[in-house]
Amino acid sequence: MVPLQYLWRRIVALVVTLLIACTITFAVFNIIPGDPAMLMLGTEADPEVMVNLRQQLGLDLPLHVQYFRWLWGAAAGDLGTSVRLGRPVAGLIWERLPVTASLAVLAMALTLMVGVPAGAYGATHRGRASDYLVSILTQAGLAIPHFWLGILLILLFSLRWQLLPPGGFVPWAKNPWQAFLSLLLPAAALASHRVALVARITRTAMLDALSKDYIRTAKSKGVSHRMLIYKHALKNSLIPVVTVAGMQFAGLLAGSIVAEEVFALPGLGRLLLQAIGYRDLPLVQGIALFIALAVVIINFLTDILYLLLDPRVRYD
Repeated sequence: MVPLQYLWRRIVALVVTLLIACTITFAVFNIIPGDPAMLMLGTEADPEVMVNLRQQLGLDLPLHVQYFRWLWGAAAGDLGTSVRLGRPVAGLIWERLPVTASLAVLAMALTLMVGVPAGAYGATHRGRASDYLVSILTQAGLAIPHFWLGILLILLFSLRWQLLPPGGFVPWAKNPWQAFLSLLLPAAALASHRVALVARITRTAMLDALSKDYIRTAKSKGVSHRMLIYKHALKNSLIPVVTVAGMQFAGLLAGSIVAEEVFALPGLGRLLLQAIGYRDLPLVQGIALFIALAVVIINFLTDILYLLLDPRVRYD
């Protein structure tokens, strides 16, 4: 169990980090040169309409008043109203979140299902041709951009072989199987880089574990090779993998923008690109803040999980 005093310190640090993230998000959108109302409406807009928009967004208030009003609204779940759509930003985010979250979960599942066994296989076959093959494949996975891989997957699995849909999304409530199939290709494209990273970390951790004294002791006691690998070495090697997996999952939430655009998925990433294209600053600011907060919270939970898995970590 994690001591309550340590947990309390981590929660305080989480709150401070969230406050810093909110402040940076607000500051970035307020140091952009030019008038936000003019950026959204254009230089040829009616001056009266521009004045009304400035009042609607609170841009006519002092900067510190704007900040505290925005911060108080964000704490209450009010991220403003989309200028283009005329709907609450928070509602738009929750509407698109299931697609992005499902994509991130599926990509993370593929990452662990492929990366961990590949790394373990490379470690147990060190120096052999199969180990070099795993290393080559992981190097290729790190080098190939996921958006380019996504286009190749569409050409092969959708256009040539016609096995999977090339894009779009079927809601889970309507057809769960079709929803899964529509996310499979973008999840595979997003997972490619992360599979390579997890495989390399698993291989390094496994090689380190296999060189430990407790492995040699278990071997001398007649423990079977299978039990030695999977119960002792692999189990202890998964601790750094869990830490990396948490950070990679947070990165999936923030980095699915291009994949959603390539596969025409109605997720947060595509909504963000559309908001940028239409200069809908309240929507851009709200999505950026939500992604920043999600990354901070996921990293916090990963940190706590790491401590629960590894009793050797000190709490001071």
